[in-house]
Parts: sequence; C-alpha cells; structure tokens
Amino acid sequence: MSHSSSAIRQFRLAVTSLTALVLAGTLGYHILEGWSLLESIYMTIITLGTVGYCEVRPLSPEGKVFTIALIIFGLSIVFWAGASLIEAVVGEQMWHDIRRRKMQKQIAGLNHHYIICGYGRMGQQIVKDLQRENVSHVVIERNPEQMPKLIAGDIPFVEGNASDDKILKAAGIERATGLITVAPSDEDNVFITLSARALNRKLFIVARSMQEENEDKLRMAGADRVMSPYVMGGKRMATAVLRPNVLDFLELAMHTDELNMMIEEIPLGKSSCLVGATIADSGLRKQTGVNVIAIRKASGKMVANPSSGTSLEEGDILIVLGVPEQLNQAEALTCAISDQ
Repeated sequence: MSHSSSAIRQFRLAVTSLTALVLAGTLGYHILEGWSLLESIYMTIITLGTVGYCEVRPLSPEGKVFTIALIIFGLSIVFWAGASLIEAVVGEQMWHDIRRRKMQKQIAGLNHHYIICGYGRMGQQIVKDLQRENVSHVVIERNPEQMPKLIAGDIPFVEGNASDDKILKAAGIERATGLITVAPSDEDNVFITLSARALNRKLFIVARSMQEENEDKLRMAGADRVMSPYVMGGKRMATAVLRPNVLDFLELAMHTDELNMMIEEIPLGKSSCLVGATIADSGLRKQTGVNVIAIRKASGKMVANPSSGTSLEEGDILIVLGVPEQLNQAEALTCAISDQ
C-alpha cells in the first residue's frame, strides 16, 4: 500500500471520529442540560469550531466539564483530520511525480521497442503476448479508466492522444521498431498512422480496421499491415469447424505456452553462411531439426512449403517450425559468419 493511500485512510478515520464526536456532544448536552436536539447540536458545533459564540444557556458545572472535554477531543481530531488531508494530497502528488519521472526514464532508455496505441481488450492481449516474448514496449492510452490497469501491471505507458506528435515522441517513436494502433475508431487509427509515419519513415505500422472499406485508407496513411478483427475472427471460426485440429495446433504453436513448439522468422543477412546454399545443403533440418515451412523472398514473394532444392538468398526470411532449442540453434547457424 502506498504512503498516500495510508494517509487517505487516516483522513477518513479522522472524519469518522469527528462525526462520532458531534453525535456524542449533541447527546451529552441533551442529557446533561436538558436542551433540545437543535440547541444541543448547535452548541456542539460552535464549541468544536471554537467560534466564540455565547452558550445557548448558562451551563451547569457538569456541562462546563463536558464542554472542556469536548473542546480538547474536538481540537485534536480536527487537527488530525487536517494533517491527514494535507498529507494525502501532497503525498499523492509526490507519488504521481515520482512515478512519472521513473516512467519517463524507463521509456527514454528503450530502443527498438514497439508502441501500442490503445489499451482496450485487444491492446491488453497484444501487451500480454509481447511480455511473453520479452519484447520491449510502450503503451499510449488516453482513457483514465485504463490507467489503474497499466499501473498495476507495471507497464510503461504515456498518457495522452496517440495522434499527438508530442505524445508519440514521449513514447520514443524515433527509436521504435514498430507501432500497433488499436484505437477505438478507424478515424483515430488513420490519424495515428499518419502522425507516426511522418515522425518515423522506417517504422513498421500495424493498424486495426473496424470496417473493411477503411482498410485502403489506413494503407494510404502509411500502415504496413491492416488487420480486421471481424474478418480474422470469422476465418478462425470457420477453420474451427472445417479443420479443428489444425486450428488447435496453430493456437498452441503461436498463442500459448502449452506446447513446446513455435513458428519463428529467421532473416538471412549478407554475412550468413547459408546464402547461396539450398535448403538441403544448409543443414537446417539435419543439424538443428527445424522445418522450413515457408520463405519470404527478398523480392517480397512468399514461397510456401519450399522444396529441398530451393536456393537461399540474401534478404530471404525463413519461416521455420521447431522447439525453442532448435530455433536458437537455427538462428546461430543462419547468422554464422564464415570468416573462420
């Protein structure tokens, strides 16, 4: 529990005690002096408020003793409530300032990270997947209702409108590798994409499209990929009926940790010793155990289920299937430099 939360609890307790004291004072005057409830509560309030008004009626000795006790206890509780309130307000502000500075420092140290614009249900799932892969990320969110979730999850975030250049720069867009925008509307996603593309021409942008007719607008705005959750959801549901076992495998391989199997991308750089070799000669299957299920050629063409005689070229991206240990070995093999 934060220091400010403790101070707020103390303030609430002090207010409750003060309310109880007012009730006790009212009953005390009513019983000891025989005054009406209105006179009793009036006397209690002016006594606790120390305003210096005259008594409603002359006090009996017992009433005077009771008034002295009421003043002592009342002043103590009033000062307690005031101190707790000041501590809560100042402490809360200090806590926010400390958290904001810590967040800014953390974001300033990020490089090659991903920016997620929107922390709704889809944004939360994206963050969850990035966390599982240990990928650096920053969330931009303007809905105050989502802030407690971001704070509780210790997720780096910037509060504000993601189409604002200042907010995007605060999220480190110049140093980012990619941006995913899942704002509530297609109009927001278009503006965010335009702003992001203007600030970083090399940024890989994935945008959500709620309506199919807006997909071209998002591409024109600068999105590299446009995803429609309804189209994707419909296809997955159809696959669940037509090929349920295939869908189960893909779900396990790509979206859960239940199966020790993954589909991964491995790029072939200029220094890779596999450039110029065929899949059969590369030793990928024999030495590492991974299966090359597709190749994104440097030209952009996707070759599915390539034959063993397919030549590997600089700039190709291998889509491989294997367990994490096999994938690590394959990455080491494909990235090896033949300078030995």
